[in-house]
Amino acid sequence: MTLTRSCELYIDGASHGNPGPAGVGVVLKEGKTTIRQFAQYIGETTNNVAEYLALVYALQEALQAGYPVVMVKTDSELLARQLNGQYKVKDPQLRLFHDLARHLIAGFRSVTITHIPRTENTHADRLAGKAVDERVRVGGTAGSGRRSKGASPSLHATVIGSLFE
Repeated sequence: MTLTRSCELYIDGASHGNPGPAGVGVVLKEGKTTIRQFAQYIGETTNNVAEYLALVYALQEALQAGYPVVMVKTDSELLARQLNGQYKVKDPQLRLFHDLARHLIAGFRSVTITHIPRTENTHADRLAGKAVDERVRVGGTAGSGRRSKGASPSLHATVIGSLFE
């Protein structure tokens, strides 16, 4: 019997102001081990857009790492319910990110998206807040401490550039 590799993705988006300076935090875990974590400043946007971009970055990381089964954990009830079909996506900008997330989800064997209390998402929350506060990208494999300053303040350029590089 072959075991299928799976991971948990803890995601969070933060915006200081709505809209305002925003960032995302992603933690990829396999079992209890943190495999990868990062924070990315994404420029001026809303909290809901930041939540969706956190999901997009997380799904890309899981695809690149070769995980066929992914469990996404988010404290955004809106994001979880929209992607699980419980809420409609009315905002045109969120519709774009919703469709992009759906496209990425199609690349996996299985994806579950679960709303969790904020108290269970503190690691991703801290990373998202750090990205906003320091306007930097922080990340790498667990414990690497790699940082690069000068993240693009352009929301769309950041998304498009990271998706198709």
